Formats: sequence, structure tokens, C-alpha cells
Amino acid sequence: MDAFERLEAFLQQLRRNVGVETVYGTPVHLKNRTIIPIAKVGYGFGGFGGGGSSRVGGGATAKPVGALEVTPDGTRFVRFSESRRTLMAVGVGLVLGVLLGRGN
Repeated sequence: MDAFERLEAFLQQLRRNVGVETVYGTPVHLKNRTIIPIAKVGYGFGGFGGGGSSRVGGGATAKPVGALEVTPDGTRFVRFSESRRTLMAVGVGLVLGVLLGRGN
């Protein structure tokens, strides 16, 4: 298999694995609202050859960035924030520390 055939096989596999379903997750229906998770998806590939041998490779990454909230009143995008997660983790840690400290 030459480098072109390997690249073509890689791209075909990438097309099968990275699609709309990767960016937009399965909608979740809660009462009168629908939540649609959204991810930022990136992928790349490269290759090299020479001396009778060649290699082709690549990878993909997906990172949650937010969600669409659909209600009868409209649709809004809710962004996930790294700083919010950190603040939430610190808050949970403080609350647990206070609760566990009361037990002593």
C-alpha cells in the first residue's frame, strides 16, 4: 500500500468517525425544553516518506464547549467555562471541608 492509498484509507475512516454527531450530541428532552450538547472538534493528519517507506497518521479531539437550550420562548447558547468549573470544584471542596470538619 503506497502513501496515497494509506492517506485515502485514513480519510475514509475519519469521515466515518467525525461527523455532525461528534459536534452536536444527542438531544436531551426535559419537560418543555431540549438541551443539545455542543463540542469543538479538531483533527489533523500528516505523513512523511522516503527511502522506500512512508507513514501516514493523524488524530482527532473533541472538547465540550456548551449547549443549546431550546424552549417555547426561544433558543439560547450556554457556554461552558473552564473558570466556572474550577470555581465550582473549589466551592464543592470548601463545602465538603466544612461538613467533614463539623464531624470532629
